[in-house]
Amino acid sequence: MQDNNRTGVKEFFLVGFSSLHQFHNVIFYVALLAYIICILGNICIIILVRTHPTLHTPMYFFITTFAVLEIMFVSVTIPNLLSLLVKVDNSISVFGCFIQMYALNALGETECFLLALMVFDRYLAINSPLHYSTIMSNTFCFELSVLPWLAGFIISFIPVIFTVLLDYCGPNEIDQFFCDLAPLQNLACSDPLISNFATMSAAISSVMSPFILIVVLYIKIIQVILQIKSNAGKKKAFSTCSSHLIVACMFYSTVIIVYIKPKGSHYDKFLALMYTVVTPMLNPYIYTLRNTEVKKAFKKLIKPLQKEVYR
Repeated sequence: MQDNNRTGVKEFFLVGFSSLHQFHNVIFYVALLAYIICILGNICIIILVRTHPTLHTPMYFFITTFAVLEIMFVSVTIPNLLSLLVKVDNSISVFGCFIQMYALNALGETECFLLALMVFDRYLAINSPLHYSTIMSNTFCFELSVLPWLAGFIISFIPVIFTVLLDYCGPNEIDQFFCDLAPLQNLACSDPLISNFATMSAAISSVMSPFILIVVLYIKIIQVILQIKSNAGKKKAFSTCSSHLIVACMFYSTVIIVYIKPKGSHYDKFLALMYTVVTPMLNPYIYTLRNTEVKKAFKKLIKPLQKEVYR
């Protein structure tokens, strides 16, 4: 009987924003524009860092890694949202739903760890400037950059596998525009207690722990900056951290609300729009518009193009 229950649901239906049918066109074009802006912005950052020697530093290496991660992250959710807004059939296979759920959570948790790694890099640069270049060698930077991916994909596997093992015999409507842990757990016919606990544990280890580390490191960074005597030195130190701080605040402010309470709510999909659409769209421009070195590199990149246009 249990096996029949597990195979009772052949597909899920993503509700998405069906209650806002009159706004589907607006949401579609906004999401499409955000997706294009995010992809182009992050590709531009990758090209700038790769082609300009002045940006071949650990900080920009991690920013490039973050840009690659952002492209992958938005590609899991936004195309699915666009598809739901234009087609009548909003079904997704059980296998496809679980794969999307794992990819989304793995990439999201990787981003949490990577944001913590990036602030650790800034802490070393500001706290130990004389030893920074020796410590952050190319090999060590690469090894550090692999850790968030390993942690994200391993930790997220645990709540996902417990959610997959639940019995799904109906209903099969997911109140979200992508497959996620809490909405699926709410549909289970069997007791999701263990799955909820695994989700909570994963959220604490991969969301709250990096967040607490970021807060502690920024407190130490601010203490070091305040000890700098020259105003120019203080301004330069703050400018290298401000962009990352803005990105981290935007991402964590919504992710913590959604994932620390695995029960889920009707409003989670609106919060999800923030961390899957709005925040990724703004991230590359926060890093570029607030960064003098990136702006200089961008001007050098487009200068030959301008000459070709006016020739």
